[in-house]
Amino acid sequence: AQGLWALLAALRAGWCLLPQAGYLHPDEFFQSPEVMAGDILNLQVYYPWEFLSSSPCRTVVFPLMTSGVTYWVIKSLQQLDICSSCINSYTLLVSPRLLFTIFSFILDYSVYRLATFWKADPWKALVLLAGSYVTLVFYTRTFTNTLEGLLFALLMVLVSSRKSDSSLPEPTSSPLIGIVTTAGFFNRPTFLAFALMPLLYWAGLIVDSQKSIKTVINHFLKLVLCACFTAIVFITADTFYFTSVSLDNLYSIKQSSLFDVIAQVNDKIIVTPLNFLRYNLNPHNLALHGSHPRVTHFAVNGIMLFGTLHILAICAGFKMLKKYVHQLIWVKSSYHGSSGLSAHSEGNPTLLLFYFVPLAFLSLFSHQEPRFLIPLILPLVLFSTAQNRAMKWKPIIVIFNVLGALLFGCLHQGGLIPCLFHLEQLMHSPEPSNHPRHYTLLFAHTYMPPRSLLNIKKRDMHVEVIDLAGSEEETLCQTVEERANNFTCNDCHIFVIIPGTVRAIITNCAVSVKNETLIFPHLSMEDPPQIPFLFHGNWRKQLGLYILQVDRDQ
Repeated sequence: AQGLWALLAALRAGWCLLPQAGYLHPDEFFQSPEVMAGDILNLQVYYPWEFLSSSPCRTVVFPLMTSGVTYWVIKSLQQLDICSSCINSYTLLVSPRLLFTIFSFILDYSVYRLATFWKADPWKALVLLAGSYVTLVFYTRTFTNTLEGLLFALLMVLVSSRKSDSSLPEPTSSPLIGIVTTAGFFNRPTFLAFALMPLLYWAGLIVDSQKSIKTVINHFLKLVLCACFTAIVFITADTFYFTSVSLDNLYSIKQSSLFDVIAQVNDKIIVTPLNFLRYNLNPHNLALHGSHPRVTHFAVNGIMLFGTLHILAICAGFKMLKKYVHQLIWVKSSYHGSSGLSAHSEGNPTLLLFYFVPLAFLSLFSHQEPRFLIPLILPLVLFSTAQNRAMKWKPIIVIFNVLGALLFGCLHQGGLIPCLFHLEQLMHSPEPSNHPRHYTLLFAHTYMPPRSLLNIKKRDMHVEVIDLAGSEEETLCQTVEERANNFTCNDCHIFVIIPGTVRAIITNCAVSVKNETLIFPHLSMEDPPQIPFLFHGNWRKQLGLYILQVDRDQ
């Protein structure tokens, strides 16, 4: 098992460096690397609305500590002439991902630490974790959900920590629990749904194990004080970032009393999680991002991410519930209600609560995406290995994770990142004339292209990126024709990036194509390939992304 885990860990790191071409969701770029590439490397980027000073809904602390740090390192290496072209589309993509991949081993450490405590085999649990496509694909991407999962893992380690000589909770864990919980809340306010059960479990242990009320209050006081201190750090960093309140500005306010200065800063204090909650608690706002039935997490997303493990947890949960209700009704007096949190034949109910309580809370919101559930892999893996529950289904689990890794790690929108690599090289190739070439890049029927991967400085005005998303044929043709017939631009190059499944749209436009490049594979779930075409000779075209150069000489 140790050897298999090492192999899977090497695959995780190696595949990150390769790099993984699959594009899961725009948030993997637009909630961290894209913003930091604009701020630190001064590249042309698209700033999402959450990071605009008019609507600050995301903390800048974690983007700065992750993508920000990696971009600062590659910028410093280039400035010190250690490498002349450190900043390119490959390093812009891979450096933040590599840091997240290194951080993902916090998950492995947590499983190893927690396995014996929750009566699971440590190495079997590690193999199940490392072999999951969720770990291989989602935990190596720059999602806030990935950080949420790592903080949830640390919280579970902290609430399960014991003094070596007793079953008492570790006294040092109280301040750390306060810090982790607050950091998790600022990263994603939904962290409270994941933290609820571990915090209740820890509070129960504290109250049960302490004879004196003074010690109990001391534990909770430490937690609250550290939580408040962490919140102040986040609020200060976010306020300075979003309002650009510098100390120089404050000192330059002449003939102002200290109270005036405090009042001016106070007006600008930014608490990003509150703005996030205010926005997301409005059903109209959530509907803009897509509304789903309330059972989507339970019936679809859980199975899509965890497969058999999710179904086994549901079955065990129902059996446990049935047994508990039966005990409550028939033998209440002899059990004194204590069976609720004791391990029995179906496994440990506490771990199931760690899994299903956050799932239930997240199901209250109408916007439900699979990645919201990735933090739940930890309690699920521990529960599944606690009684060798997963071993019977080993072949199905292996096939499921291989297919998941191929679909999301390679195929899903898989042509877009190689396409940006190709365009970056093309635009940075030496120019034969002194006149700079002008490039217009039209992206149609793809996910949002992260502009940062084109590696264009903000001062360079020779590149225009137009994201047409899922525009109708008429809008697409009109935009392409307008650009192609713009005779004021002499050395202009127009490229249309479009999936093979809708490539025919361009043939209906009044333009001709002089060059085309096919990037394979690329699967668009919004414009899926027609099954009969996949058995034809042109199946590669159906599963490809085209870069079409429009002929302006016609």
